[in-house]
Amino acid sequence: MKRAFDILISLILLILLSPVFIYLFFKIRSNLGTPVLFRQKRPGLGGKSFEMVKFRTMKDVVDIYGNALPDSERLTSFGSKLRSTSLDELPELWNVLKGDMSLVGPRPLLVEYLPLYNEKQTRRHEVRPGITGWAQINGRNAISWEEKFDLDVWYVDNKSFWLDFKILLLTVKKVLIKDGITADGHVTTEPFKGTKND
Repeated sequence: MKRAFDILISLILLILLSPVFIYLFFKIRSNLGTPVLFRQKRPGLGGKSFEMVKFRTMKDVVDIYGNALPDSERLTSFGSKLRSTSLDELPELWNVLKGDMSLVGPRPLLVEYLPLYNEKQTRRHEVRPGITGWAQINGRNAISWEEKFDLDVWYVDNKSFWLDFKILLLTVKKVLIKDGITADGHVTTEPFKGTKND
């Protein structure tokens, strides 16, 4: 039922929001250049990697050694607006339609975090990652990594169609009030470095 719901809703949204996709494509191209889409390997169900797509929000700016500058120096005001409205996440509907992701589930994080998880935290990969999730409506980037992972595992243990429906409705509210977009002192959130004393 969950997969059928994901396919139906993602397909409907991709069709209905196609004018928004076209508008954002040209806006991003004029503000940030190409490529318009940001692609990155992320761990999905069972920790298996897939290519997640998002709208690009940062400039390609590097230092004299060719290393990317910090996010705070690459994120433009235009990119910040995309993130604050979560419009940069829209292409992930394609990942949902393909089956890489679900509408609701733990957010897909970086592949390099995989070796840093403890046994409990690894359980977040027992379900497909989501565009939104229980952690996103309960603090998003404004809470600690440990709190996020606890919320992710709680979702894995309590997932249901009605819980997903509730999360989707609360996500709309969170996006409208722009709550929990960033962590203190960071343009998004600080990198995960592993759980201490575990």
